[in-house]
Amino acid sequence: MASTTPDLLITGGDVVTMNPRREVLIGGAVAIAGERILAVGATGELRARWPGAAELDATDCVVTPGLVNAHQHLTGDPLVRACIPDDITSQEAVHRWAVPIHRAHTAEDEELAALLACVENLRNGVTTIVEAGTVAHPERVAAAMTRSGVRGTVGVWGWDVEGVPHSAPAAEVLERLSEVIESYPAGGLVEGRVTLVGHGLASDELLAGAAELARRTGAGMTMHMSPTRADVDHYLARSGRRPLLHLARLGVLGPHLLLAHGVWLDDAEVDALLDSGTAVAYCPWAYLRLGQGVTRAGRHAEIFTRSGRIALGCDAANAGDAADILRTAALAVGLAKDTAVDPTTIGAPEGLEMATIRGAEAIGMADRIGSIEEGKLADLVVHDATGPQWTPRGDVAHQLIWSSDGRNVRDVLVGGRHVVRRGRCTTVDEHALRERAITSSAGLLRRAGIAVRHRWPHLRSH
Repeated sequence: MASTTPDLLITGGDVVTMNPRREVLIGGAVAIAGERILAVGATGELRARWPGAAELDATDCVVTPGLVNAHQHLTGDPLVRACIPDDITSQEAVHRWAVPIHRAHTAEDEELAALLACVENLRNGVTTIVEAGTVAHPERVAAAMTRSGVRGTVGVWGWDVEGVPHSAPAAEVLERLSEVIESYPAGGLVEGRVTLVGHGLASDELLAGAAELARRTGAGMTMHMSPTRADVDHYLARSGRRPLLHLARLGVLGPHLLLAHGVWLDDAEVDALLDSGTAVAYCPWAYLRLGQGVTRAGRHAEIFTRSGRIALGCDAANAGDAADILRTAALAVGLAKDTAVDPTTIGAPEGLEMATIRGAEAIGMADRIGSIEEGKLADLVVHDATGPQWTPRGDVAHQLIWSSDGRNVRDVLVGGRHVVRRGRCTTVDEHALRERAITSSAGLLRRAGIAVRHRWPHLRSH
């Protein structure tokens, strides 16, 4: 039986509920019992209802639902942050950097990289992460997620082409995916998800089998497709059809699928996406850093305004670079306005929706997260609103999206557990984590045979 007495009241803040009416409670309060929200209302009302309850003072703060990061690589890149050059093609970044790094990655590296990425996400107010599919040791990544306290999903490397690490026949890849789903069932802090790398790295047998597995288990599915023109060219040569039309023909599209990127889509593909209920994880910083053409080809704002399912993602530590969903939301909104040459297309409220409730809908978790409502999981963020960027106070969505970013996050709770307090992670020794990451990074680069190049001379001054 659910508790009727709160363990904690978050009091005095402006509560951005993201409920169906999008109500903002000025000087509001949230009551938490166990891992769930017990009540939402005025501070005086909840204090009177439960006198003497423990409180977290959120005066001069803004309280939002936990943010959703729908596409985050937790392994590989976090240990070589800012090392992969930003003046090379995405293909060169993959084959000359990412592949050697993952080939040299140990199980210990995977856990450490994931822990580092999770701490960064939590400190920026992200409470739910969909891992993007770069995991050789899912149990180590899940351990890091659990230790940090972040909510999320985990998969495993999935492809059946020859000559690349972790490749296997389709049946074996599907068995790996099944094992992860069984090991991390729905309802836990970390859930298994059918995770393919995607692009042109899966046979039709594997694509169709993965979709069937996702539907049968209800675990959901994620894969990459069409961040550049390369996937379009590959599928036209392979099948005579563009990627999403080929996936539709195989029965892969549907509400179970979260498709990462989807930048280079034509009219027919957008229609297929919308008609099938397929969701998209939109990672605009990655496309700008890698020069992938989002300002030329991206149609994410159109998909959103046509009631498509759009979530935001931060991608990788050498693509999106910062695991900051508020920063990503501002870019998504700004790109929509500028590419359409129309400031009325979407704005800050829609950006915040993609970061919270609409993002939760896209990843299939809106029944549990994404808004501050009675009965939902207590995944909450307290943003410090005392800085100059918050002074004077105006529209809360405008200030969250246009004026603010993850650096204003003060406290984070996941399932009622306090995982960030006054800007520092409570679950991990951040100093020790930093020291381990620095040492491990040097070893990983050495094993991968990669020397980091610097555009400017780096001279020792001692």
